[in-house]
This record gives sequence, C-alpha cells and structure tokens, in this order.
Amino acid sequence: MLPQEIRSQIDRVWEAFWTGGLSNPLTVIEQMTYLLFIKRLDEIQTQREQQAQVSHKDIENLIYHKEEYSLRWKNFKDLDPQIMFDLFVKQKAADNIYEQGVFEFLRNVGNRSQSFSKYMKGATFMIPTPRLLAQVVEMLSNITMDNRDTKGDVYEYLLSKIATAGTNGQFRTPRHIIAMMVELVKPTLEDIICDPACGSAGFLTGVGEYIRNNFSKELYKEQTNSYFQNKMFMGMEFDATMIRIGAMNLLLHGIENPNLKDIDALSNANAEFTNQATLILANPPFKGSLDHDAVNSKILSMVSSKKTELLFLGLILRGLKLGGRAAVIVPDGVLFGSSKAHQQIRKEIIERQKLHAVISMPSGVFKPYAGVSTAVLIFTKTDSGGTDKVWFYDMQADGLSLDDKRQEISNNDIPDIIRRYHNLSGEKNRQRIEQSFMVPVSEIIDNKYDLSINRYKQVVYEQKEYAKPEAIIKDIEVLDAERVKLMQELKDLL
Repeated sequence: MLPQEIRSQIDRVWEAFWTGGLSNPLTVIEQMTYLLFIKRLDEIQTQREQQAQVSHKDIENLIYHKEEYSLRWKNFKDLDPQIMFDLFVKQKAADNIYEQGVFEFLRNVGNRSQSFSKYMKGATFMIPTPRLLAQVVEMLSNITMDNRDTKGDVYEYLLSKIATAGTNGQFRTPRHIIAMMVELVKPTLEDIICDPACGSAGFLTGVGEYIRNNFSKELYKEQTNSYFQNKMFMGMEFDATMIRIGAMNLLLHGIENPNLKDIDALSNANAEFTNQATLILANPPFKGSLDHDAVNSKILSMVSSKKTELLFLGLILRGLKLGGRAAVIVPDGVLFGSSKAHQQIRKEIIERQKLHAVISMPSGVFKPYAGVSTAVLIFTKTDSGGTDKVWFYDMQADGLSLDDKRQEISNNDIPDIIRRYHNLSGEKNRQRIEQSFMVPVSEIIDNKYDLSINRYKQVVYEQKEYAKPEAIIKDIEVLDAERVKLMQELKDLL
C-alpha cells in the first residue's frame, strides 16, 4: 500500500500538469512516463558504475557516454527551469551525435540495446513550459522510490487516475481482480505468459509479483532470473502510447526486457502468434467490431465474427501451446449469445478444449470505467476435449462497494473463490441453490452451450402466507377506531 505522503506528492504532480494546460489523463501519464524512464536510466547507469567500482572492471553496457553526462537526471534536475527546458528540447546536430537534448537521447538510446527504450520511438515531448517541467522534475525527484514495490505502487497509483473508459471498450482491470485470476492459474517458472491485449500490462506485472513472492529463492539463480527477465513475458497492444505505459509499468515492477509488440493482435501482422504461450491472462476489448478483411483468416476459421470479444477468444486458442491454460474476462453476452458465432466459440472451448470454470462477476466490478457484467473463463487447450463438469461461481462481492466510489467493504468472495477452485473435489455435492456448484457438460451441450450461471442456478422461493382479506379489513377498522378516539382526546385537550 502506497503511503499517503507519496500519494499526496503524486497528486501535486498531477495537479501541476492540469494547471499547466495538460488535462488529458493519458497524455499526463505518458509525459510522466517519459520522465520516469529518464530517471530510471540514470539509476541504472549509477548502479553499473558502482558495480564496476567494486569489481575494478570497466562499466558494462554504458547508457550514457561522458559527453552525455549533462543529460543525466542527477545532473539536470537542479538546473534553472529555462536551461533545463532548452536541454530537453535541443535537437541532434547533423555533425555531432552527442549534440542532442534529453528527449532526443531518450528516443535514440534504444540503439544501444536498452530494451525498454525501444518503446520510445514516436514519443512526443508535450510539456509546454520551463516552469511546468522544472516543477514536475522537482516533485518526481522528491518522491522516494528506493525499492521495487514502491516504484510499482507509484505507477499503479498514476494509472488509477484514468477514470474513463478508452476506445473500443478498453479499460483497466482492477488489481485485485488480476491478483485473483493469477492465484487461480498459479503461474510457474517454466511458463511463457502472454496478454494479447496488454494495455498498461497489469496482468503481466501481476504475474511478475506472484513469481517473485512464490519463487524468490529460485530467482537468485542466474539462468532462472535471465529467463524471467527476457523470455517469460509477452504482450501485444496496437496503441503505441499504451505500449510505452505498459513498458514503464513492467520496468518499475522489475521486469526490464519483456517482449511487447506494437501490433494489432487480431491482424495478419500477428500471424506468427501460434502455439507460443503456456499461460494467457487477458481482458480483451469489448464491444469492438472489425471488418473481416482486418482479421487474420485463421482466427475467422475458428470463429466467424466481427465482434472483438469473440475474435480474441479465437486468437487465445491459437496462441496457446498444447496443454496451455487461459483465464480470460468476457462480457456476459459471450456466455449466452445465441448467434452462430457465439455458439461456435463456446462449442470450441467446451467440446474441443477443456473448460474448467465460469466465475460470474457483478456489474460494478469495473466501475467507474464501465458497468458491464462480466465473467472469468478458465480453460486448457487440449484440441481433444476433456470437459467433464464445469464449475460455476456466482460472485456477489469483491471487497469494494459496487458503485462509482468503490470503497472498501467487509464482504469479499475472492478468498472463497480461490479456496474452492483449488479444491473442486469438495464441490461435487454442492446444490445449485448455493453460490458455487458443478454442471455436467452434457447438460451444457443440451442448452446450446449456454454458460450463463442463471441457466443452471436454482432459486428457492420462500413461501409466505398472508391473512385473509376479511381479517385485514377488521384490523384496519380497529386501528381506525383507535385513531378517531385519539383525535377526539386531542381536541378535548385544546
């Protein structure tokens, strides 16, 4: 949990942008991302200098050459505002590679194999005045981010400032929902984790934190840590701004070389995404609609639709390796939609793959971004079936109020969901009047692959008996007589 003091400092940085003329939340976060990247580059160089000093060896993988030291955070953060601003926007001279500004350096440093800087291509510096730049640099310098947890929490708090849904139905997945899904699938050190609609990389950072918390000793091994840093995480996102934000989020969570692709995951440009991941966690965009010409034909052969929520399920099945697992958030319409495409993708998951669970979530889970009702599907790619019984859970509360304020409350089904899912043998005899229960696959097939929990949950109606009309009228007459008597007593007193 981020201390209130740091939250207040971040709020002041945010207010500085707003009063300085930048009011779009994504633009503010993007500009702060650039500054945090620059600050992080200086931190990494300092660490490498210290390591070289201790080992009496040359500095490995230089980020800044001596001619560029003026561009380091520690060297410009206390400059006069106008001098600092000029240093940021200075353009690279044609005859001297080192005559460049801080921002130009940031866009070009990726050429020195700084993996996270490759996402800076196309970045645009939009801080309008020297005063605002100096104010924000000073505030960021004063925010203590001396450990990975704090850095990650700082950025997550920044991301929480995005209070409106994005285009094509995109919005941030709450951290506690991500944590629940990660706990349900239990990633391992051998997994290749992918989110094909990664946005700000919330699922990938969630898995990273789970791995660190559960395999901390193993990560001290050089080979294991190298795999964790360089091969474990994959993500796709067509919005270049979100790629930069996601890369920064991962970097501040200690993942420095993820494989993030600036690409439309459903297009032919992503055709190579086949049998690559062993675990996919995703919250694909809802309500989007694409022309068939824009979608990879292999996905269309699995689910012929224009709806992005259905197409992404097809993409996920393509991208998983045999035996790979997935936990995916879908809108309720995917569960019971009657169109040919809806039934086609549900049949694919139920009959050809192995569907484990359907966790129905209340509509308020994604407020204030959206009020859509959703569910989590958990399945394994087998290409040979295997669905026997499907576990359903009717989540009523997630620990937060289901209104726009989303304040903490005592009711929370998430611990119960995790505990029951990992002990499904104890669910076999649960009745359908309870919050969770099992449904045989034959019944689901008979219901046209309907996965809506309301199709199978039984509601018990309590029988209530009322008095006969004659008795009710008699009671009313007694009360009326008493009223008249009391009224007369009041008049006598007056």
